[in-house]
Amino acid sequence: MDAGENEIRVEKPATALRRGWTTGACATAATKAALTALITGAFPDPVEITLPKGETPSFALARERLGETDALAGIVKDAGDDPDVTHGALVMARVSRLPEGAGIVFKAGAGVGMVTKAGLPIPAGEPAINPVPRQMMREVVAQLCAEHGIPADIEIEIAIENGAELALQTWNPRLGILGGLSVLGTTGIVHPFSCSAWIHSIHRGIDVARAEGLPHVLGATGSTSEKTARHFYDLPEIACLDMGDFAGGLLKYLRAHPVPRLTIAGGFAKLTKLAQGALDLHSGRSQVDMQWLAAQAEELGASAELMYRILGANTALEVFELTRVEGIDLPAAIAARARIVALETLRGAPVTVDIMVTDRSGKLLAHAR
Repeated sequence: MDAGENEIRVEKPATALRRGWTTGACATAATKAALTALITGAFPDPVEITLPKGETPSFALARERLGETDALAGIVKDAGDDPDVTHGALVMARVSRLPEGAGIVFKAGAGVGMVTKAGLPIPAGEPAINPVPRQMMREVVAQLCAEHGIPADIEIEIAIENGAELALQTWNPRLGILGGLSVLGTTGIVHPFSCSAWIHSIHRGIDVARAEGLPHVLGATGSTSEKTARHFYDLPEIACLDMGDFAGGLLKYLRAHPVPRLTIAGGFAKLTKLAQGALDLHSGRSQVDMQWLAAQAEELGASAELMYRILGANTALEVFELTRVEGIDLPAAIAARARIVALETLRGAPVTVDIMVTDRSGKLLAHAR
């Protein structure tokens, strides 16, 4: 067991998990409903859209308003069984006609953020509506306008109720997306407990750091170790990557997109697993090997009795306490070995690496550099 360091554990239910729909899919469906009403005077309810892989889900409307020059439709996002902060959020699209030749223009309404930094898929100064959702909405507008013989010159304003407050629970502020949430999605479908979204966010964090010319980034396993390392180096928030358990996702992306310096910080148990060679540090996908820890302790002069007690220990924390009492600096050995694994994973990429091991209170136990 290696839980701790301010981690949130979400257990998978034993039954099959119900998938849901991305914010981008909801925005597309709302756009289609609103534009249909603007053209025809009637809202389709439910409204059906076609996702990038050909699926055709239908969405019930939760809000609709038809004005003289615009129309608005809203859909409550259903993220299925995924622990998504946007589950239950009202995603709204307001559409209006633009002068001929203006094309399709996206606008951020209340609760949708604006991109303020380079390095993201959308340039600075644009609403935080990702490329695939934009393309889905463009296709809906183009199809509807072609069917009714009108030019596809439409403004699409996407809003998310309480989005500014919800965004504070996401990585958006750190990525330079300010004022609200992002409209995300590549397939339109939310797959519960998928690791891909987290790793994708790590990648975007690296992209932003590179675009800003940052010389030093930090990947931490949790908020406690992040706070310690960030204070130690006086790093800006934008330099802090939400690595969590995904050390491999961080290191492999840096291998192809290097930043001059990387600090990895974490608790004793998590970094023990990295030192063992594990790149996914989640408790369900890698475990602390007590025999391996005993071998490390033996190299540092542990007695036979201490090694016996290590082999019978229940947690990595217990091993740390056993060795600490005996004056054996196991965290230093873990930090050094974890640094070797990180460098091996980077495969010669021009990235200087240091490792910081902290305890649960944030005290620095070891620093390999």
